[in-house]
Amino acid sequence: MRHMKGKIPMKKALFALFALISLLVFGACSQGTEEAPAGFVLVKGGSFVNENSSLYGREITISDFYIGQYEVTQKEWMDVMESNPSIFPGEDRPVENVTWYDCIEYCNIRSEKEGLEPYYNIDKETIDENNLNEEDERKWVVTMNDGANGYRLPMEVEWEYAASGGQKSKGYLYSGSDDVDEVAWHFSNSGDEYIESLWVRDAIEDNNLQSHPVGQKKSNELGLFDMSGNIREWCFDWYGDSSNPTGGSDRVWRGGGWMGDEMCCEISYRGYMAPAYSDKYPAPDQGFRLCRG
Repeated sequence: MRHMKGKIPMKKALFALFALISLLVFGACSQGTEEAPAGFVLVKGGSFVNENSSLYGREITISDFYIGQYEVTQKEWMDVMESNPSIFPGEDRPVENVTWYDCIEYCNIRSEKEGLEPYYNIDKETIDENNLNEEDERKWVVTMNDGANGYRLPMEVEWEYAASGGQKSKGYLYSGSDDVDEVAWHFSNSGDEYIESLWVRDAIEDNNLQSHPVGQKKSNELGLFDMSGNIREWCFDWYGDSSNPTGGSDRVWRGGGWMGDEMCCEISYRGYMAPAYSDKYPAPDQGFRLCRG
């Protein structure tokens, strides 16, 4: 089966990791209001009901949280950061070619601009000893300010819960459908012509593959767009195993993107990338969406 960089580790090896993360999510994300901030959807908590989720049947409970209806757009990025790193420009397209650190910094700066309490504590002077990536020249120490109301990246379990439809799930393989083309821009459909063949790198340029404005495909059960396809979305978590849940060499991405295979668009697919990857190499399908609460 064709795919982009990333792999699916054995579910048993991840059980302890997901269980630990779920406890953190449960403690940090309860909400006392039903009204979502503009551009966000309130995701009601609970356990996983979508049998296509890798977390279905696990003892994992998610608390209520808010998640962006769309991926962060280039306009939203430029309004905060006053620059645009994207390789495929367009105000309504998702911002891409951003590192994990860029997204963390965006969250705090936007929070401050809007009078919210920043969710992250960012120490740029201290080297993160849990960061095992030898090419990462930043290695900032980033910790969470629990209880803050500012913007943040989703935890991986939150991302999968929202992508799977939460308590409104209809059991789809992709986020909102069993037909990937209904909900996702991916390798086969994001260019000039539909590609029926297996994934080949040459087709990316030859067929003019690229990102697309957010919200053009069908939403999922919660009204969230592009959680399958368009761009890969950073999560906060390290891509590790149960023996080292607080460190690693790469951070998790989810959802697949316009240059990836349809398999990467499945709600259970786990991908990974060095947190500072686009400091050195182009990443035109790497972006994010926001959470609050």
